[in-house]
Amino acid sequence: MTSAPKPSGVPPMPERNTKALRAAIAQHTPQLLADYDRHWDAAIGQPRYTAPVPAFLARWWTEFALARDPDLDRHVRELEERAADAATNEQALQLLTQAAHLRREAAKVEHGQ
Repeated sequence: MTSAPKPSGVPPMPERNTKALRAAIAQHTPQLLADYDRHWDAAIGQPRYTAPVPAFLARWWTEFALARDPDLDRHVRELEERAADAATNEQALQLLTQAAHLRREAAKVEHGQ
């Protein structure tokens, strides 16, 4: 279970497991819940087949880490949109590199942060 948002308004990260992450998504970023559930059904499906769970958790951990902070989420998406519209490959690469860095940093956020 997650706790109340920090003074900044950004909720802390849940325990690093699929049950706690789903609960946090449902509570704090419900707009992601349908995609999370569809991805779970497609990627995992049967509970006894758990090999893809770590990759699934890593992806959705990062998605929630970004979505729980609307300013950060908006910034990353703007970088990606600007890259799609960039005039040169070099500009696109610079923008995507910035977005990728922010995604990697979001992936590193730990429980309670």
